Amino acid sequence: MQNTGSIASENFIKTIYHFQLGAGKDTRPGSIAKELGITNAAATDMARKLSQKKLIEYEKYKALKLSKSGERMALNILRKHRLWETFLHQVLGLSMHEIHREAELLEHLTSDFLADKINDYLGNPATDPHGDPIPNVDGTISMDEKSFPLHEASVDQRYMVSRLSGSDKEFFDFCHSNKIFVGSKLNVNKQYSNNKMTEIEVDGARLILNDNFSNRIYIKKDN
Repeated sequence: MQNTGSIASENFIKTIYHFQLGAGKDTRPGSIAKELGITNAAATDMARKLSQKKLIEYEKYKALKLSKSGERMALNILRKHRLWETFLHQVLGLSMHEIHREAELLEHLTSDFLADKINDYLGNPATDPHGDPIPNVDGTISMDEKSFPLHEASVDQRYMVSRLSGSDKEFFDFCHSNKIFVGSKLNVNKQYSNNKMTEIEVDGARLILNDNFSNRIYIKKDN
């Protein structure tokens, strides 16, 4: 079993990776500290340690960047996380909220050997239940360039849900109640730009979503 220091390092690396992907996300130690619920001093100390291990590029007062080794480590953690999410959802029937919570724990306890066995058992899935791509064993990941958040959609067009982002229970309960799943088809009827709301129609029902929901539902054109 991994010690708490190793788990903390993996979570730090994974958070930098997610922040680097997010447009405009600040990866300075203070921002990472806020996300992980640790002090700024602890984040700076961790950054220095990981820099010594050549996993990140650290320079005082500047944004943190993953090295190639750090990125490979982040993708390996992400692979285990998303494989577990897929297993827990498909095999054990856990909810979308539950699978994230449990995978957060299991990702740190999983060997590469076990991850490969889970991958083989599941038939080498390309995405997890949220629609997120699962990194390959060689450390590569295929991003869906055609997906974008619902609030950016054009009106009077038909789309397919490609990804449901996040781990919030209320969000996934709402999606489940309103039949919004990865693969669901929907129409965008209107964008209320000033009020940051989107009106959609899914499975015959009309819904108005605020941007807190619409920016976590990713879609692509239904061809």
